[in-house]
Amino acid sequence: MEISRRATTAHDPWPEHFAARGHPGALRVGAGAEGVVYRLGHGRVAKVWTGRPPIELTRQVYADLARHRLPFATPEIFEVLEHEGVLVTYERELPGVRMRGTHPHGQFGRELPEHHADALLTVLRGLASVPGTEAMRLLTVQGDDRPLWRGHDRFQDALAALIARAVARNGAALAARVPDFGAGVERTLNALRSLPTGPVTAIHGDLVPPNIHVDAAGRPVAVLDFGFCTTAGDPAFEAAVTAAIWDMYGPYAEEHTARLTRLFTDRLGHSRQALAVYQAVYALISYDLFGMGDDDGHFRWCAALLRRGPVFTPS
Repeated sequence: MEISRRATTAHDPWPEHFAARGHPGALRVGAGAEGVVYRLGHGRVAKVWTGRPPIELTRQVYADLARHRLPFATPEIFEVLEHEGVLVTYERELPGVRMRGTHPHGQFGRELPEHHADALLTVLRGLASVPGTEAMRLLTVQGDDRPLWRGHDRFQDALAALIARAVARNGAALAARVPDFGAGVERTLNALRSLPTGPVTAIHGDLVPPNIHVDAAGRPVAVLDFGFCTTAGDPAFEAAVTAAIWDMYGPYAEEHTARLTRLFTDRLGHSRQALAVYQAVYALISYDLFGMGDDDGHFRWCAALLRRGPVFTPS
């Protein structure tokens, strides 16, 4: 998930590094779970990666996406280098401006802007038109320790195994804030395994507004920051997660999630049950990625999503 650019008094050595490589004036433009991005000029950016991601696998996923005539641009890696043990990719700068401000926690008003709904539908339809590939299946979801699809032939079974690993990590912290936690996990697993096998397509997994760039008319022109939860899977999973995370912390967040869930059910043909199941799944696999206390917004959000969810906590 993207984190906005913020002022810091600490010395940042990367602009000097990029200047020495022929890119004077490099400007930090954003940061997220995967790394920090710098604009280099001349249509290029550099991403300084956190940890040791599977760069060549990610590069293949980008190439798999580029083979299809999508109505928006996707990332392209030109060069991969290593500096003092840190991986750096040089990539194409994507067009447009962020769908919403500079921070994913920025707030919307009560009304759901029509151009935002249209943009989300365009992106979801576009990604759902790309068949899932072997490279996508080999990716690891953030926080996990193995490729999601390893040992599984169905997306739903792969997610069920991921839930088991995620709950085993730190489930006690979540159980302390979600009543009847064990029974809720079992209900979710049973509902997940009962979903029908459908098409397997490209999944971005983190379509928060800053990860969608739009033009002056509000049309989506680029989708960026693949990797947080990128895989191959059921396009209903993408729709469900997008409905939930488009507005996570605003005063009308629950209302927006409900409206987008209805919209994606009506316009994309996904079942409401599948979307409800996948929203509970997302909370269970991502709850501990940033923190596990009341001071962590994502953790609180996941707990609240489970407490009110019709699958995890039926009325």
